[in-house]
Amino acid sequence: MSRKITFSLIQKYGKEYLLTGIFGAIPSPIGSAIRNLIYPAIFRKVGRSVTIQTNVQFIGIDTIEIGDRVRVYRGSYISNKGNPIRLKDGASLDQGVQIRAYDHEGGGIEIGEETYIGPYVCIAGPGSIKIGRDCMIASNSSLYANNHVFSDPDTPFRLQGLTCKGIEIEDDCWIGTGVRVLDGVKIGRGSVIGAGAVVTRDIPPYSIAMGVPARVTGKRGHSKVERLQAASY
Repeated sequence: MSRKITFSLIQKYGKEYLLTGIFGAIPSPIGSAIRNLIYPAIFRKVGRSVTIQTNVQFIGIDTIEIGDRVRVYRGSYISNKGNPIRLKDGASLDQGVQIRAYDHEGGGIEIGEETYIGPYVCIAGPGSIKIGRDCMIASNSSLYANNHVFSDPDTPFRLQGLTCKGIEIEDDCWIGTGVRVLDGVKIGRGSVIGAGAVVTRDIPPYSIAMGVPARVTGKRGHSKVERLQAASY
């Protein structure tokens, strides 16, 4: 990395690294109280009764919005380089969650009201990602809103660009542990995705889906009770 680029990054992100680094390292509960006093002055928005545990790293704080009663547990990483990140009221990010929003037209990441994101989930993309309210996404799952172009075998992948269609998970969905959701997918309201599934295409509302690639195996609300042990988290 050139000295010019390094200096530019320091100018852009130095203040937030310093402030969030100093105040982010103070152990809870005292640290959480101090962060509630300091962060509203430097973030785009920080609501009431927010809990941010120790060693949570933020990048791009001027475009990060945190609603009321949001909980962010220790070791999480939230990085925004050009598009907004919104954690809506009551959202909860468990330990080690990574959220990365990159600069892309129409991008951005939104976590809906009362939605729970489990430990070590990764949510990233230049494309937009929208997760509705009352969702549960279990540990070690990932949502990536982009794909690499690979049509030219004589050109390195990194030079062929990206496609970005976006991901949407509607309200009240349950995503089991270790699920992979690929770019361009919409998971309909009230659906259940079994553990370890790879979701490559849209899932209709109130579906039960599992497998690689994920296929609909049942519908919620039918008279026959569907048992989906694989979706446990």
